[in-house]
Amino acid sequence: MLWIGTSGWQYQDWRPARGADDTGYLYPGGLPQRLWLEHYAGRFDVVEVNNAFYRLPERDTFAKWRDTTPDGFRFAVKMSRYLTHIKRLKEPAEPVARFLDRASALGDKLGPVLLQLPPTLQANLEALDETLSRFPPDVRVAVEPRHETWFTRDCEDLLRRHGAALCWADRRGRPVTPLWQTADWGYLRFHEGGGRPWPRYGRQALQSWLERMTVPPEVFVFFNNDPGGAAVVDAAVLARLAARSGRKFSRVPPMKQRSHS
Repeated sequence: MLWIGTSGWQYQDWRPARGADDTGYLYPGGLPQRLWLEHYAGRFDVVEVNNAFYRLPERDTFAKWRDTTPDGFRFAVKMSRYLTHIKRLKEPAEPVARFLDRASALGDKLGPVLLQLPPTLQANLEALDETLSRFPPDVRVAVEPRHETWFTRDCEDLLRRHGAALCWADRRGRPVTPLWQTADWGYLRFHEGGGRPWPRYGRQALQSWLERMTVPPEVFVFFNNDPGGAAVVDAAVLARLAARSGRKFSRVPPMKQRSHS
């Protein structure tokens, strides 16, 4: 099962440009921004909450998101940068507890939690071990290291012991992380494609990733290349490719292809 979504939903250029017709990449003209999540959730089954990284929403906000989305919808939530970038994984007990207290208001709509580490943070396996131990067993955690010192056998073993997924990441059609499978599920983020118009992905790049995602029975896939509606378009293209290969995937809005190379 591929859970296909985008990293966030509050992007102004996903609606029609001023003076254009009534059809945007996702949002129709005139739709109030307060209704964008409801509109998104009527077309996708999953979203990554990227803005939680910058400012952790209050519990009431998570509860509102739960109540305004349909049954079966999932939120993957990015951990607050207070833990990852300010504390740099040190003393994780309070930040993790505060995060879970708020995000748990999503109930059964809470999907994986993403820990994206700073690109300047070198490997500290003791700190990561302590951080992962603060999450209960029923909460899935994906870790996205961005310094090469993390990419060792010891780190791979640590993630596997906790059942945490190494977040696979792509930039310009190429993996920027090892392709370890450290859990019985997977997590993939598309940051920037090499297709045209920028920052879209080409079909071959997406097909290559589809072929890599054959072992974990469940993979969460998020397009973080939001400018110009690229994330929405690429999600639709990946879904088409998955359908042709007989793969099961979550709901993705159909869309006419626009200059995708």
